[in-house]
Amino acid sequence: QLKEEGNKYFQANDYEKAVQSYTQAIKLNKDKALQAVLYRNRAACFLKKEEYAKAASDASRAIDINSSDIKALYRRSQALEKLGKLDQAFKDAQKCATLEPRNKNFQETLRRLGANIQEKLRIQFSTDLRVQKMFEILLDENSDKEKREKAANNLIILGREEAGAERIFQNNGVSLLLQLIETKNPELVLAAVRTLSEMCTGHKARATAILHYLGIDNICMWMSVDNEEISLAVCSLLQAITDCLLGQGKEEHHGKEEAVVLDTKKDLRMITMRLLDMLVSKKVSGQGRDRALNLLNKNIPRKDLKDHDNSRTIFVIDNGLKKILKVVGQIPELPDCLPLTENTQLSASVLLNKLYDDLRCDPERDNYRVICEEYIKSKVDPQDMDKTLHAIQMVSGVLQGPFDLGNKLLGMKGVMEMMVALCGSEREIDQLVAVEALIHASTKLSRATFIISNGVALLKEIYKKTKNEKIKIRALVGLCKLGSAGGTDYGLRQFAEGSTEKLAKQCRKWLCNASIDVRTRRWAVEGMSYLTLDADVKDDFVEDEPALQAMFELAKTSDKTILYSVASVLMNCTNSYDTKELVPELVQLAKFSKQHVPEEHPKDKKDFVVKRVKRLLKSGVVSALACMVKADSAILTDQSKELIARVFLALCEDPKDRGTIVAEGGGKALIPLALEGTEVGKIKASHALAKIAAISNPDMAFPGERVYEVVRPLVSLLNTERDGLQNYEALLGLTNFSGRSDKLRMKIVKEKALPDIENYMFENHDQLRQAATECMCNLVVNKEVTHWAAQIRLSDGNDRLKLVVLLCGEDDEKVQVAAAGALAMLTAAQKKLCSKMTEVTTQWLEILQRLCLHDNMEVQHRGLVIAFNLISADKHLAKKLVETELLEILTYIGKQED
Repeated sequence: QLKEEGNKYFQANDYEKAVQSYTQAIKLNKDKALQAVLYRNRAACFLKKEEYAKAASDASRAIDINSSDIKALYRRSQALEKLGKLDQAFKDAQKCATLEPRNKNFQETLRRLGANIQEKLRIQFSTDLRVQKMFEILLDENSDKEKREKAANNLIILGREEAGAERIFQNNGVSLLLQLIETKNPELVLAAVRTLSEMCTGHKARATAILHYLGIDNICMWMSVDNEEISLAVCSLLQAITDCLLGQGKEEHHGKEEAVVLDTKKDLRMITMRLLDMLVSKKVSGQGRDRALNLLNKNIPRKDLKDHDNSRTIFVIDNGLKKILKVVGQIPELPDCLPLTENTQLSASVLLNKLYDDLRCDPERDNYRVICEEYIKSKVDPQDMDKTLHAIQMVSGVLQGPFDLGNKLLGMKGVMEMMVALCGSEREIDQLVAVEALIHASTKLSRATFIISNGVALLKEIYKKTKNEKIKIRALVGLCKLGSAGGTDYGLRQFAEGSTEKLAKQCRKWLCNASIDVRTRRWAVEGMSYLTLDADVKDDFVEDEPALQAMFELAKTSDKTILYSVASVLMNCTNSYDTKELVPELVQLAKFSKQHVPEEHPKDKKDFVVKRVKRLLKSGVVSALACMVKADSAILTDQSKELIARVFLALCEDPKDRGTIVAEGGGKALIPLALEGTEVGKIKASHALAKIAAISNPDMAFPGERVYEVVRPLVSLLNTERDGLQNYEALLGLTNFSGRSDKLRMKIVKEKALPDIENYMFENHDQLRQAATECMCNLVVNKEVTHWAAQIRLSDGNDRLKLVVLLCGEDDEKVQVAAAGALAMLTAAQKKLCSKMTEVTTQWLEILQRLCLHDNMEVQHRGLVIAFNLISADKHLAKKLVETELLEILTYIGKQED
């Protein structure tokens, strides 16, 4: 009975239920012959369900009972072919053909499998030959340069394909690649490392094997070389291996039996330990140290705080916090300094901050603090000035990382006194370190009170006394920072009228002076980032073309420590920071009780800001920002990204400027900002993208595949927590996109935007309702959307169709055009919707008549298309319509001239 039931289900194409029936039958059955039939029938179901491994296993069980069961043999052959086991499939097909030599089907299968096996062998053989040939050319010192380069590139391309990577791996390729690396020839080393990194990508077993074969010490040694390209390539190799060990990156290829891989935790710890050792080794180049810091920044802290496991961070704090602190405490001017680049110490500060933020509870944070305090105590030595300098430099570094921890360290006994003592020292290096520490310490008003009362006098003293430009600039920045403690508040100016402009003038002068070293000019930008809170300074700065260009040039150099300062200056100049709304009643109250009221500077009013934005655009600010976003470095923190996103949003304000922004690479730069960073940063960048998407041709603004990446940021702005303007511009952008291609419409559907767009069609606000209706009208062309629109919403029994019909009766012409257009397309696409349309509301006829008599030709045309669709859909419906006044209306329109 169960067998018959299964057969019925199989004929009705319901394979799931057929499998259930056969499985029950197999459990109950005792008869061997019937058992074989049941197994082979279930194998047929699995073939249809494309579960080939199960199909092969069931067919084998049937064959075990009866070795000449021809149906089971043929099914197993089909399943094995799909699993890629061609030689085994060929054997089964051969048996079938022997049992029934006249069956053409079996003969055809044999021919096909034979040809496929030949082809597979040929490819394998030719791949093996190609791999050998490439290695021969590469390892032969006499082969000419062009041939070598070509072979190297081919090898990298082969490593990208799964089959190619496997062939290289099987043919002793890893040891040959190691030989290439040992030639020390930069081009060969690069090719070998890049091939290895392609081979590791997304393949856990292979990555683990390669890691053990090469040895982590070797990998770290290659990463330490003073060659930027090689160092970067080795860094990507290690990242690919780490991704595999962490289970990220491309998924393993399905259908293969998973190789048993040993526990990855041990390997990950080994990699982490070696990277931490690299930080303090004198043999490692500055480049190598940066790479190690970047890898730690990327892989140690949790990506998502919902994940409770922060064991990697705890491991690094216990085993390597002192090593990171040592890097932060280096002083480039002293002879015993480790090799550093301009980015190393800030990367280390960023890492300190990320580790601190990744801690989950107070005991963990206290432990972190205690390690820092002990490290400082071990360094402070009144007899040895150089050791003490390292301690102060380290506090400086922590202040640039986890700020509140730095504040606690400042409060340690003797630290502040040391800073003051160093300021008064005769040695210039002492003054330099102390002034920098003072600058970093005076960030928050609360902590800066000690510094404001003593710091200004100290800094002025140094500024007047020193002959060294480097120290002069830093002292000036300290003064700028303390002077800007009142923020944008015009009433809280720290210095006398006009002195801020004088300071700014001096900073601009230094900024333009190319003879001063980059590190020192960077401080001039830092100074400007505080001074530009003053609106007079902003205005002077944007008019000073050489200073702007000098700042943009600095932003494009390899020194990434400047990113935050440049972004701050631009945010201040475009006024894209958050301002508090002043409530007039509260202002009156504050004045009455003699409280301080924040005042706005006259030059912070809208027309001044617009003028500044235009000036910046003219000077090429967009290409500088685009260059800043590309920095592949931990120094481009989420906070810096947020500032850049704010500036972009301010630049996109005027629709006339958006074309320029796209032309200079702004559209491309905004996508990564909208996908990762702080919440605020992502929203601002998405809003800027929406402004561009709303009025630009998507093919020009986001060429190629890039346009699909913009959909998600736009959909995120439909969230009801965003403000009306963001919702509106996102809808305009999506409307523009949905008019381009069906692939884009599918992407919008996949990002689950439909329910949100539908909600805005209910909106009271006219413009939002119009934008949502227009967007839906464009989306309805897509088949999936038509199906979705035809469904009844179960929650309130309401029809999606009803909404569209009622919107056709709105007074707003634009909404009418869009809704009638959507209805015309829906009724044309699905006939059942025509009769449904007459049931959803009693006013349907009146609305249709009004559409057909509309003054606006566009609306009238859509109304007539709907009438035509209803009449062609169903005889009963046509009769109903002809009996109403619609016949007269149609007759009247039909008789008109046009």
